[in-house]
Amino acid sequence: MEALLGYYVHQLDPFIFRITDTFGPRWYGLAYLLGFLAAILFLRYLAQRGIGELPDEKVTDFIVYTAIFGVMIGGRLGYFMLYRPGEFFSNPLVFFKLMDGGMASHGGILGVVLFALYYARRHGHSWAGLGDDIVVVAPIGIFFGRIANFINGELYGRATDVRWAVQFPDELLASPEHGLPRGTITQTIHDTMALVPEMTIGYPHDVVLAAQSHPQVVELLSNVLTPRHPSQLYEAILEGLLITLILAPIRLCWKRMPKGFLTGLFFLLYPLFRMIGEQYREPDAETIMGLTRGQFYSTFMILVGLAFLTFASSSRSTTQPVTPKDA
Repeated sequence: MEALLGYYVHQLDPFIFRITDTFGPRWYGLAYLLGFLAAILFLRYLAQRGIGELPDEKVTDFIVYTAIFGVMIGGRLGYFMLYRPGEFFSNPLVFFKLMDGGMASHGGILGVVLFALYYARRHGHSWAGLGDDIVVVAPIGIFFGRIANFINGELYGRATDVRWAVQFPDELLASPEHGLPRGTITQTIHDTMALVPEMTIGYPHDVVLAAQSHPQVVELLSNVLTPRHPSQLYEAILEGLLITLILAPIRLCWKRMPKGFLTGLFFLLYPLFRMIGEQYREPDAETIMGLTRGQFYSTFMILVGLAFLTFASSSRSTTQPVTPKDA
């Protein structure tokens, strides 16, 4: 597994800038903000052209509430329910340790679905129509989120020898079955302490931090870390960019489509592309029936997609131009 010119050792800082060593605005947070802003702008663009379930003046409030109650709470709760249930039930307050990270896209999607159902009933909108609005902008947020995953060096791919492979220092933090042998990690910590004596280094996380500012540590890690697929970028393209390029033109060109059609299409495309991307991603939890957690949970989304497409094909309800009087 040796590339002609060597592999890129990931050394990007998850902080945009640091106020202290452990506090400051992060790229991950910016990714969420960009996703929500893009959703507002695009849905307002559609509404101003008479496309969609919501009038222009309702779009911003809807996206803000969806972001809070659907994406954020759903994604956070879904992370613990789907990947760390034991940790959550033993200490529910871990939910509020936001700085430790932990969001699940499947949980966020379920949270958005449930909030859209509540909003539709509360404000007299079509649930399927709201779904069609959401799914055309959701992949944009997914795209930004996956790019942030790459910047963070998390959720990296399986071992490979492709030329564009990346070596992720976070491999030092992984469990032995998915990371490096304990002896290798201990030796790496010792060698890093010798290279950077001015730093207090005693844990793998300290080595990861040292790699962000010390070229000699990067060189050391290049001989230790496993070359891996940059699966975050694969998923950004598949789950984010490609789905957007499929759904957005349909939304723009087919103004009176059956309500629920785009929602059903999203719930077929997302699990398909997620399953493909997971083939290159290192599992971050135990597999289920030979499938990664992401692949297993995605199979249920296919059933949801088929249900929405069945509803759309049998329904006479179509998207109608929205006007201010509909508010």
